[in-house]
Amino acid sequence: MSKHRASHRMIRRRGRVGALGLAIVVTMAVGGAAVGILPQLKPDRAAADTSAAAPASIETARVDTVVIPTPAPKRRAAAASVTKVAPVPELPAGSGSGRRIVFDQSDQRVWLVDDGSKVARTYLVSGSRFDNLQPGSYTVQSKSRHAGAFDGSGTMEYFVRFATGYSEPIGFHSVPKDNSGKLEQTKAQLGTPLSAGCVRQWLPDAIALWDFAPVGTKVIVTA
Repeated sequence: MSKHRASHRMIRRRGRVGALGLAIVVTMAVGGAAVGILPQLKPDRAAADTSAAAPASIETARVDTVVIPTPAPKRRAAAASVTKVAPVPELPAGSGSGRRIVFDQSDQRVWLVDDGSKVARTYLVSGSRFDNLQPGSYTVQSKSRHAGAFDGSGTMEYFVRFATGYSEPIGFHSVPKDNSGKLEQTKAQLGTPLSAGCVRQWLPDAIALWDFAPVGTKVIVTA
């Protein structure tokens, strides 16, 4: 081996050793710096001090018990009251046919019968307390909106004449008023003979007959 080659190898070895040494030095320097830079972790005083007060416990909200009322049972609807309609009293036997007024003295009742022989209206009246009207067939003779008693004792309305008594006309009219303006009888007294000869009616019924019966209308009087 020549000296030139030997010297060359020595130079390369020295270079490797120098590089290795430099690497070791750098590593130590960096490691030391790392040790000097990193801060020391200190234990948490609160965690280490067992005598420290524990955090206050969180109170849970009080939940009141909600009571759901049981629905009351539905009441059955009250049965609708049924108004009983009184049957229409039958017409007396032998009371004729067609459009007419029927007055039955025993029942003290009047019927207004239309052209189809159908009862349009019926109601109680107060006829004569004397035997001055014979059963039979009559006709409306005249009508007066206002009239006076034959003896001057009072007045009446809606007078419909159909017969003549002993000396004075007989007809249907409203319950008379005396000279002081007082009715001579009550509605409750209808159905009882109380007049001196005519047929007394409550005012709405007197108006109904007045409208129903033009002059010439048939009137049937039964016993």
